[in-house]
Amino acid sequence: MSDSQAISAAVAKLYDTYPFPPEPLLDEPPPGYNWRWNWLTAYSFCTGRKPEKDDPRILDAGCGTGVGTEYLVHLNPKAQITAIDLSAGALAVAKERCQRSGADRVEFHHLSLYDADQLSGEFDLINCVGVLHHLPDPVRGIQSLAAKLAPGGIFHIFVYAELGRWEIKLMQEAIALLQGDQRGDYRDGVKVGRQIFAALPEDNRLVQREKERWSLENQRDENFADMYVHPQEIDYTIDTLFDLIEASGLEFLGFSNPRSWSLEALLGKEPELMKRAEGLSDRQRYRLIELLNPSAITHYEFFLGRPPLPKVDWSSDEVLLNAVPDRNPCMEGWESRCLFNEDYQVINLSEEAFAFLRACDANAAVSAPSHRQTIRALLANTDIDLAQIRTLWEQRLVLLTPA
Repeated sequence: MSDSQAISAAVAKLYDTYPFPPEPLLDEPPPGYNWRWNWLTAYSFCTGRKPEKDDPRILDAGCGTGVGTEYLVHLNPKAQITAIDLSAGALAVAKERCQRSGADRVEFHHLSLYDADQLSGEFDLINCVGVLHHLPDPVRGIQSLAAKLAPGGIFHIFVYAELGRWEIKLMQEAIALLQGDQRGDYRDGVKVGRQIFAALPEDNRLVQREKERWSLENQRDENFADMYVHPQEIDYTIDTLFDLIEASGLEFLGFSNPRSWSLEALLGKEPELMKRAEGLSDRQRYRLIELLNPSAITHYEFFLGRPPLPKVDWSSDEVLLNAVPDRNPCMEGWESRCLFNEDYQVINLSEEAFAFLRACDANAAVSAPSHRQTIRALLANTDIDLAQIRTLWEQRLVLLTPA
């Protein structure tokens, strides 16, 4: 057995022992949403416009126990969903999860990411969350998946960041040292790790970081094992991350948590420093942000794409007036003036904005797409002005389509 095969076998054994994620199985659709798993909102984030198709082919690459898969099915009612994973134990849970909640449009395969070429066809959306960093060869993994991305498709990825996981790496090594020959016995690893945390002083840096950031989720042994006794983990910095991205041959479309990448939030009080930063490349700016705020950057979540991807610039009022608007489907609390937006932030809508979003819903109900009204036409029947509509778009409360 090669080193790569041995690592893959060890990873499969971990997830057979502790199927992950450990979220409970429900006899109904899962609560809420993750907009990154909604084809309409994800594509709009990447390109500025709604996609032309509403029946994408979606691949959940490394689906684990199917938590993300289940959302992908329920958030994309016309999509064809395929899910793959290395762990037979996790796949069994994923199948039961999706069956129980009525997520019956999933085709499951017991496959490594390396073997994605065994799947038929190409995919419009690939979701790969928390997987690439556990591969012995992430470059081979991302290239395998990139080859299955259709032209005009988008690829959402989540991998670990080195600086924000510094204490985790220390604890991983400490547990391994104390396990000795028992390393690979994951139940023993969890036991040792919990004993270490119980023994360390309250003011210990590892204990403090665990309590402030991870302890709530790590009450479950499955989470604790995934974090502290995983047999394979590669953490990234901005520089090594973009090396991985470049190896994929795909286009970087942006971080899907852009608020975490605001230099203004860190240095905005010093205009001279902001002026100095203007000469930096995007990659240098990202590196500066993670250097200045390391504990906040525990992971990278981002989109890649395969051209052609039609980017739309809505800065012109004339272009905006000719757009067809839709209410963002990722809202909690609609129909109400007080609701949660796609990032679960509280939004209080003005009377005019509320009326406009209701008009968007009525417009979407028109049977013939060619008969749907543009913003120009909707303005004639509502009290809202174009500046308010632009604000709704900037807040991602509406999605736009060129007429």
